Amino acid sequence: MPKRLLPLSVFLAALGCAPAFAQEAAPAYSQPIAQVRVAFDKDGITATRSEGFADLATKRAVTADDPVRIASISKFVTSIAAMKLVEEKKIDLDADVSKYLGFKLRNPNFPRDRITLRMMLSHTSSLTDGAGYWQVPADGSYRDMILSDPKAWDAQHRPGSYWRYTNLNFPLIGQALEAASGERFDLLLQRVVLKPLGIDACYGWITCDEATAARAVVLYENGKPEVDDNRGKKPACGVTRAKDGSCDLSNYKPGTQGGIFGPQGGLRISANGLAKIGRMLLNDGTVDGVQILKPESVRTMTVPQWTLRDGNGFTTEEDDPVRNAKGEFCRYGLATQTLATPGPNCGDDPFGDGIARVGHSGNAYGMLAGLWLDREHGTGVAYFSTGNDHPAPGEHSAFSAIEERQAQGR
Repeated sequence: MPKRLLPLSVFLAALGCAPAFAQEAAPAYSQPIAQVRVAFDKDGITATRSEGFADLATKRAVTADDPVRIASISKFVTSIAAMKLVEEKKIDLDADVSKYLGFKLRNPNFPRDRITLRMMLSHTSSLTDGAGYWQVPADGSYRDMILSDPKAWDAQHRPGSYWRYTNLNFPLIGQALEAASGERFDLLLQRVVLKPLGIDACYGWITCDEATAARAVVLYENGKPEVDDNRGKKPACGVTRAKDGSCDLSNYKPGTQGGIFGPQGGLRISANGLAKIGRMLLNDGTVDGVQILKPESVRTMTVPQWTLRDGNGFTTEEDDPVRNAKGEFCRYGLATQTLATPGPNCGDDPFGDGIARVGHSGNAYGMLAGLWLDREHGTGVAYFSTGNDHPAPGEHSAFSAIEERQAQGR
């Protein structure tokens, strides 16, 4: 397939040129700056396509080995770590998660209803993003925010009864995993997922080496670098800072602040790294002779815990500026989407073929991504594109047009 050329305006911007006509002549919809797509099956990678720039300033071409902040696909990998701790009998999906958090987590409107890790992983905990989730500093407390701000809770629906995409679930999940394991979240993910698979990836930048950080894919908004403009070196911090701007983790106590490493969206990983995770799950938890999960754990993670029916959920991410059509989410497991849900209110099939793939999408800072597995036929695809401030809407789904093209390999 011939490669699509980047718009003239992108190259002019890279060269520092901004002709008077450029803004007027710009298309209504943004065009990607970088695109990567990796197709794979149980045995290995079957096709790779990369085009565009990982860094416009240096005109560095993007590759399938370059790490990108993969947004909400981070949740999917966090869930793998949670299932590993379940296997190690360090955490229970159906226990009151309060026992791990160190404080009583209750929706004040339903004070008798306990909240479990399963509910949090499946976005049925009754927490919301109304009070925020990204602004808690390294020396701050999610407990204080949740207990003091009623906007953190769904006042209409009790825990377990309604689906609402909530990023706030995942800093708390990270905190619970830390408390259960006694390990710092980013180090835990290295131990149970990334290092055994031989993947150069990290939550935040602390556990990545200099060479990996130097290959970072820069994320752009309105043509300007917004995230991971590393300029060929490892960032001095790489995680959420303390209130005074410091970044000293020498006295960090696991289980006290689970959000600074970004369990909900802070994973930096390449498309090839995502493909290896996908191959592991296609092979029921084992890849290239390395077992990460037991087959029953993979099934537990990927089987839907919630399916849209009779208005029992809000089917899009409420603050999503790109996918604002209904029906992006219609089935959901433990941080796992299932695509192609039948029904008139579901637009969750960017592939357009009706196959019930499992995986997760990602969307942040102009980056759109997907990791999708057809477990029945043993195939999968991982992709991302950057620079999508205002992407064209999809032709047949709630996903954008660029996501549909990358899913289908067009």
